[in-house]
Amino acid sequence: MNVLLATYAPVAAWNIPDAYVERLRREFPEHTFVRAHSDAEALARIPDADVAFGARFTPDHLAAARRLRWIHSPAAGVGNLLFPEMVSSPVELTNNRGNSSGTIAEHVIAVTLALLRGLPLAWRRQTERVWAQDEINAGPAMRTLRESRVLVVGLGSIGGAVARLASAFGAQVVGVRRRADQPAPAGVAAVVAPDGLATELPLADVVVVAAPDTSETVRLIGSSELTLMKDDAVLVNVGRGSLIDETALVRTLETGRLRGAALDVFEHEPLAAASPLWARHDVLVTPHVAGFHKDHWDIVVGTFTENLRRFAAGKPLVNRVDKEAGY
Repeated sequence: MNVLLATYAPVAAWNIPDAYVERLRREFPEHTFVRAHSDAEALARIPDADVAFGARFTPDHLAAARRLRWIHSPAAGVGNLLFPEMVSSPVELTNNRGNSSGTIAEHVIAVTLALLRGLPLAWRRQTERVWAQDEINAGPAMRTLRESRVLVVGLGSIGGAVARLASAFGAQVVGVRRRADQPAPAGVAAVVAPDGLATELPLADVVVVAAPDTSETVRLIGSSELTLMKDDAVLVNVGRGSLIDETALVRTLETGRLRGAALDVFEHEPLAAASPLWARHDVLVTPHVAGFHKDHWDIVVGTFTENLRRFAAGKPLVNRVDKEAGY
C-alpha cells in the first residue's frame, strides 16, 4: 500500500518527527511511505495514496484522491475533516481520541485552581515585587474545588478524565452529554441531556467545556448561556474555540459577574494580538497546549501502527469516527 504521511502543522510540536517516520518504514517494509510537508505537497501526492495519516485534508485533497480508503488523524478533534464530501464518501476516518485526556484533565484542574485561588493576581504582583496579601484578600473570596459544583459539558474521554479528577478533589460533578440515559461515568454524580444545560448552568461554580466540534455545538456557550451562569463562576474551555462566543464572553466578563475564564482554544488561532482577551486580568490564555505531553508521538504513532496492521488484515479499526455524529 501507499501511505501518505501528511502530519504537518504551523506549530512545530504537531509535526511528526523524522525518527517516527523511519520507525514506520522499518516496521512496514511492505508499504511505501511518502511524506508531505504542506497542503500543496499533500495535494500532489494524495492521488496515489491508499492511506493518509494527517489532519489537514480539504475537499480538493479528497477530490484528487483516486485510491484513498482510510484517513487516520493524529488529533482527537476531526471537525475540520467533516466537510460534506468527506462525510458522504466511503473513506474511513479514525482519530487519536484519548491520547491526551489525562493531560488535559490536569490542565483543567490547574487553571481552575489558579482562578479559584487568585493566583493570576499573585503572579502579576510578583513581577512587580509587591506583597499583595491585602489586595488578594480584598478581591473575590478564595474558593476550593471541594466546595464546588463542576459542570462538565461533554463526557467523552477528556470530559470523563476531568470528572474523575474533580471528584477526587471533592467536587460535585454533573455531566452533559447526548446519551444521558447511559450510566454515569466514574466521578459523575448525575448526567443530563443537552436540553438540560440551561437548568444546570445557574447551579455550577465551574463550567468545563470539553465537547466535540460539531454543527450542534457551534457557540454552545453564547450570550444566553453566559447570562445563566452563576455570579463568581469560572468558565474553562479545552474543547474547541468554536464552542464559545468570544465576543459574548468578553461582554459578560466586563460586567464583573464571572470570576474568570481559562481558555486553551480559540475561534481563530493563533489568537489575534488585537483580541481583548489578552489584556483581561480575569482570563487565563494558554496557546492550545493543554494536550501537550512527552509521550504524544509514541501514543499517536502506536495507534496508527495498530490500525495499519488491522487495515491491511481487513480487521475493524480502533478509534473509528462516526462521520455523521462528528466524533
